[in-house]
Amino acid sequence: MAVNLSPVYGAGAQLFDNNGVPLAGGLIYTYAAGTSTQLATYTSALGNIPQPNPIVLNASGRVPTGEIWLTIGYSYKFVVNDANNVLIATYDNINGTGSGGEGYVTATQGQTVITVPFAYVVGTNNLKVYVNGSKQVITLNYNETNSTTVTFVSGLNVGDIVEFTQ
Repeated sequence: MAVNLSPVYGAGAQLFDNNGVPLAGGLIYTYAAGTSTQLATYTSALGNIPQPNPIVLNASGRVPTGEIWLTIGYSYKFVVNDANNVLIATYDNINGTGSGGEGYVTATQGQTVITVPFAYVVGTNNLKVYVNGSKQVITLNYNETNSTTVTFVSGLNVGDIVEFTQ
């Protein structure tokens, strides 16, 4: 899973109640932005272990794993409640920090299928593809095959530099 660090409570943050007391036992619910549909967050940059939802804060008001990582290509909503499930705050349209990925591949003669050097979320229009510096247009020049592959409509030339950013 390709993830980026959350800019909200992402690393070592301590949360407090409205009186300035550490939010021991507080709850962070994570949803898809603008919805009440739960969306997983992760415990590390590996993106392989999901956080519980809600995340239950420890006695000092911190995320027990110390970090919150968000899936690249998705926007989140965080709802923070106290230990009695009373609303403290809501934050919407949160995206992970960082570019999410970048890299390049040198094409061979006639090559059409290219492996993207990082994982991304298909269908979110967040992948940018360039060939020798010229921006490519999805469906016109290439198609997203899966989360790590694109297929060009026409074969590339030997030595073409295919750049990817997210």
